[in-house]
Amino acid sequence: MVNYLVSLVIWTALYSLFALGLNLQWGFTGLINFGHVAFMTIGAYTTVLLSLQGVPIILAVLIGMALSALLGLLIGVSTLRLREDYLAIVTIGVSELLRLVALNEEWLTKGAFGVQNYPLPFQNLPKSIGFPLMVVLTLLAVFAQRELLKNLKKQWLESGQIKDKSYQPRKPISLIIWGVIASGIIIGIFVNGVLALSNYTYKAGLMVFLLLILTLIYTALDFLEQSPWGRILKAIREDEEIPKALGKNVFWYKLQAFMLGGAIAGLAGAFLAWQLSTIYPTNFEPLLTFNAWIIVILGGSGSNAGTLLGAIIFWAYDSLTRFVLPQLHIFNDSQLGAFRIMVIGLILMILMLWRPQGILGKKEELTLGK
Repeated sequence: MVNYLVSLVIWTALYSLFALGLNLQWGFTGLINFGHVAFMTIGAYTTVLLSLQGVPIILAVLIGMALSALLGLLIGVSTLRLREDYLAIVTIGVSELLRLVALNEEWLTKGAFGVQNYPLPFQNLPKSIGFPLMVVLTLLAVFAQRELLKNLKKQWLESGQIKDKSYQPRKPISLIIWGVIASGIIIGIFVNGVLALSNYTYKAGLMVFLLLILTLIYTALDFLEQSPWGRILKAIREDEEIPKALGKNVFWYKLQAFMLGGAIAGLAGAFLAWQLSTIYPTNFEPLLTFNAWIIVILGGSGSNAGTLLGAIIFWAYDSLTRFVLPQLHIFNDSQLGAFRIMVIGLILMILMLWRPQGILGKKEELTLGK
């Protein structure tokens, strides 16, 4: 059970990291990217292929992120001056092109046989490393609880200050419920992590490392969101003619957001490769992109905390339905997969009626409700 929960935390954190890159592009800047998995593909294959050639893992990851950002530059230069639908079409086309290249260029990617036996971080460390990682996990848990309380306090104050009747802020009682649930999740991850680290395994070390990187990326994006750079991105999302009138180079800001979001997705690709320990072209299908979209929309576009919440809800739903529904013996295997997807669609439809801005999104910030 402990090992399963460790794996579940890894998948949740991995998708959180992946979706944070999409949230930067769409939630902050309004760039429609239906091929986000392309950046993950570049990051994953670059990391494992370079590490197989003896390149240090950290350097391989940085090169993978740089190539992912370069892909964002190439896509952005050719499409960001055009209408938004061109960007959506080009991105999904590029993602499929890269997947087909990985499938057919066996001399480079081993094709359908996949890339195997590549170096993994935290694989050959002594059992004694578990205690220092427990300290790191404790600090991360304290930080997460602090951020949770800060966000709850902010929303509590907003619930009493907003006078616009068209905007429905979070009610105090719902904030308390969300706070209790989120605190329980943080405590559960911490306790399970300590149990896993007491008998150190590779996946336990990967979990702590991924949570640490996720915390750093989340903090950096939160800082950028509050900076003048982040405010310009939001202005571009709402109406790019306004920052243009103020003398801002809108194209350059869009390109920066697209490249940075791509680099974050490339980093998520490296963690995906380490989690799977063998990668195949089928690991990078368009479904990953649309899962990230579900997470961003569910948690709230333009909200980093909402992205994390969306990833938690998405994987909680995935785990529960994966194990509970088969026990009911109502559907066969093919029907079960279709039913799970149908329920996700139904949840999103209800959410769009109830809170079109997402669970933690701000309706007054988005054009969605205007």
